[in-house]
Amino acid sequence: MTWLSLSLMSFMALMVVIVYEARWVYPEIQAYFSQTGSLTGQQLATRSREYLQRAQRYLLSESLFEDEQQALRLNLDLAYGLIDIDVYRQKYTCTNTSLQTLTLLTQRLDENNVAPFDAAAELLGPIECLTRIEMNQLDLRGMAINEFSQNTRRHNQVVTYSSLVIFVLGLLFWRMHERQLRRTEHATEQMLIWMQQAMCDPLTGIGNRSALHQDIVNNEGESLALILVDIDFFKQYNDFLGHPEGDQLLRRLARLLKHVLGKDAKLYRLGGDEFAAVVPCNDDALLVSYCDQVTSALQEADFKHPAHPDNERVTLSIGAVRFTAGEFTLSTAYEAADKALYRVKSAGRDDWQITAAA
Repeated sequence: MTWLSLSLMSFMALMVVIVYEARWVYPEIQAYFSQTGSLTGQQLATRSREYLQRAQRYLLSESLFEDEQQALRLNLDLAYGLIDIDVYRQKYTCTNTSLQTLTLLTQRLDENNVAPFDAAAELLGPIECLTRIEMNQLDLRGMAINEFSQNTRRHNQVVTYSSLVIFVLGLLFWRMHERQLRRTEHATEQMLIWMQQAMCDPLTGIGNRSALHQDIVNNEGESLALILVDIDFFKQYNDFLGHPEGDQLLRRLARLLKHVLGKDAKLYRLGGDEFAAVVPCNDDALLVSYCDQVTSALQEADFKHPAHPDNERVTLSIGAVRFTAGEFTLSTAYEAADKALYRVKSAGRDDWQITAAA
C-alpha cells in the first residue's frame, strides 16, 4: 500500500458515503410520501367527501330531473369507489359502516324508497367518517414529515462529520505521498532527462533529429541514401483545413513512406512538414527508384489539398543523396540533399532531384 493509494481510497470512501446518503434518501421519501404515508390517502378521502357533498346538493334541490338523477348516482358511485380501499378498511372502523350506508342508500334510491331529504341526511355519517379520515391522514403526514426531517438531519450530521474525517485523512495521505515523491526526486530527475532525450516524434511515432544522428553513427561505414521529403504548401493546407487535419496528413504521409520504402528504411520527422528517410543504397539507380516509388504512391493515395495553388491533391518536393555513413558525414549529406530539395522548390515543386554521392 502506498500513500497515494491510501489517499485515493479515502476519497473513494467519501464517494461511497455520499452515494449511500443518496440511496437512503430516495427510499425514505418514497416511504413517507406514498399512499399509506398520508398525502395520497388524504386526497382520496377529500375527493370522496366532495362527491358526497355534491350528491347532497342534488338531493336537497327542489326537484330532481333525469340528468340530475344520473349525476347523483355517478357521484355516489365515485365516492364509494374512493373510500372502498384496504387502507381505510384496516385503519378506520367507520369505513365499512359508511360503505354499507352508501350501498343501502343507493338501492333505496333506485327503488324510490326514500325521500331526498332523508337520503341527504343519511349521507352525513359517511361525510363525517371521511372528514375524520382526512384529519387523521393530515396528522400522519405531519408526523411522517417530522420523522423524515429528524432522520435527514441525523444522517446529514453523520455524513458531514464522516466526510470531514475522510477528507482530512485523504489530505494527510496525499501529503505523505508528496513527501515520498520528494525523497525520490533524484530518480525522477533522471527519468525526466531520459524522457527529454527520447528519440521518437510524438505525433507520427517515427524518429526525430536525435534518432537520425544516432542511427548514422551506429551504421558507420555503410552505404546509405538520405531522402528529404517536404510537403508542398503545407501552411496553406493547415490554414484551410485546420491543424488537426494537418496533423492527420503528417501521420498518413509517415505511414505511406514506411510502406513504400520497406522495412529496411528508417524514417524521421525533422520538424514541421519535413521528413527524412535513410535507406541502404549502393547505387544511384536504386535511389532514383525510391524517389519514383514515393511519387507514384502519393499519386495513387490521392490526398486532397483544396488550398494547393497548382494542384488539387497533396504533392511533395524531394531531395536525395547517397553517402557513406560516419560521424562527420551526416551534415555534409544533409546539406547536399537539402540543396537538391531547394532546387525542386525553385523549379515549381512536385518533383524530385538527387545530388551526386557525398
